[in-house]
Amino acid sequence: MNSSTTPARIAIVGGGITGLTAAWHLQQAGLASTVFERSTRPGGVVGAVRSGQWLHEVGPNSLLEGAPEVATFIDALGLGTRRLYAAPAAKQRYIGRGGRLVAMPTSPLSFIGTRLFSLGAKLRLLGEPWRKRSDPGSEESVADFVVRRLGREFLDYAINPFVAGVYAGDPRRLSVRHAFPKLHALEQEHGSLIRGALRRRNTSGGPKGRIFSFPEGLGEIPAALVARLGDAVRLHSSVRSLQRTTTGWRLLVECGDTTAPAEFDAVICALPADALAALAINGAPGAERLAQLREIPHPPVASVFTGYRREEVAHPLDGFGVLMPEVEPGHILGTLFSSTLFPGRAPAGHVALTSFVGGMRAPDLARLDDRALGDVVQRELGRLVGARGAPAYIRVQHWPRAIPQYTLGYQRFKDIMTATEAAAPGLFLGGNCRDGIALANCIAGGQRLAGAARAFLAAAGKA
Repeated sequence: MNSSTTPARIAIVGGGITGLTAAWHLQQAGLASTVFERSTRPGGVVGAVRSGQWLHEVGPNSLLEGAPEVATFIDALGLGTRRLYAAPAAKQRYIGRGGRLVAMPTSPLSFIGTRLFSLGAKLRLLGEPWRKRSDPGSEESVADFVVRRLGREFLDYAINPFVAGVYAGDPRRLSVRHAFPKLHALEQEHGSLIRGALRRRNTSGGPKGRIFSFPEGLGEIPAALVARLGDAVRLHSSVRSLQRTTTGWRLLVECGDTTAPAEFDAVICALPADALAALAINGAPGAERLAQLREIPHPPVASVFTGYRREEVAHPLDGFGVLMPEVEPGHILGTLFSSTLFPGRAPAGHVALTSFVGGMRAPDLARLDDRALGDVVQRELGRLVGARGAPAYIRVQHWPRAIPQYTLGYQRFKDIMTATEAAAPGLFLGGNCRDGIALANCIAGGQRLAGAARAFLAAAGKA
């Protein structure tokens, strides 16, 4: 409890999922905070647009209920009964190869019979448990790591399209240690990906996480958070600077035509990398180094939602979607079979498909206008799933700076954030440039930041 008569004052800069989750956890602990969000809509990239019976998730399309914290958070937020779990048909995942959609193998038997990998690639995989692990202190790209352990074909037809689907990234530039820490840990802890995966499955009873969303999409999460937080969330409020004072922090906040200072005991910054890089933080030695976060690549991505009559698409759409390898011809990163995944994404007798364009692979394509992007996607869907004619519905969402790329040398950026916090007691930094890019990472990051702020305030006798 707060030992003083004045309640602790906590500012949260950034009203995306990380910032809103941090505010909610503080509220649960009896601590009030103020969330400053410069846009007119909370939630960051998380949200959906409904037009009649069409529902387009503009950012993430699903959430993995893998970590217990995620399930607990959703239940505590009052959304537990609204979960929509992915349909059984969505378990199948396709990869484009040779102009066809080939299902990813899901069992040893299906792996033996799959046409996705050659006999040579399958035989090479058998030797993976006996390959030497890398030096623990070395840094390796995702591409080099996969080629060394699994071979070129697995890079081209499994990992490359997977990286495109997760990061819209280039496995030759991403750091396996930072972009896929669990993969790196499997090799370091067990000496083998296969052996490590088997041991983890045996000790955990296998993966228990299920994919889910909500009737109105993942935007229900920020909506529920804002409903709980009420007036604590201030939209169209831009924090121009932070000033460390003898008693805490002074924020200069611009809201409309008014700019005014506000005093706080602690500050949580849950911002995208470029916004954090641009924020003036005074009174914290070395904070100017945060400007280097501008160097983190953020490729543009366009999400193109198309709706067709069911009879106008030849493919059964019996899966999660299709990812496209870079070595195959084409102009999209992949397509989700949105109406297969969850109900309520398309009217009866129709199907909904969400395709992604651009990324590190083809950034210029993501910058095309809506009509040109629609034409690109229609041609690709015609080739891949046999879509005929013009869509019954189409909507395009542009993300000019979509996903931070955890590239080789990324530890430098994390070190800068850690050093800035150490030089500025009461300042806590998080977001997808530090805690991970997945929605589950952002939820966990908000909890981490709230815990750090609480510990600081308790030590100072203010909480």
